[in-house]
Amino acid sequence: MATIKSFTSLEQSKRLAEILPPESADMCWCLATKGNPKVMFNEGYNKYGDFELPCWSLATLMNLLPSEFTEKGKYSETTYKIHIRKYVLTENVDVYQIAYGNYHWHDDGSCSWSDMINTGEKEDLIDAAFQMICWLKENNKL
Repeated sequence: MATIKSFTSLEQSKRLAEILPPESADMCWCLATKGNPKVMFNEGYNKYGDFELPCWSLATLMNLLPSEFTEKGKYSETTYKIHIRKYVLTENVDVYQIAYGNYHWHDDGSCSWSDMINTGEKEDLIDAAFQMICWLKENNKL
């Protein structure tokens, strides 16, 4: 069974530190460990020193994702709801995807889901959450 990544990588943390408030992080990377950064829980302090970088756990990123958001058009508004998926890729590998979309009703009374945006398939849920957080922030949905 594969290991589940439970916090953002150093590269992901650097990107999120540019777009999220540091106080939203629940962990931090300690960079003062001679080329071998280590992750520590944020113990209630939110001021990161020169040798620390905010880091986000999977649980925190999932909690940052809104359950839905609304797009307002000129004549109407559309609400998009979150949809988290897990697929079997191979016998030993699952992939994850996070999407926002909605149901469309058809003339025959049936309905189908349509993604407005999705992350593509990722082997780690945190990678999908990271990608969606970045998209939501860049598009003023977060």
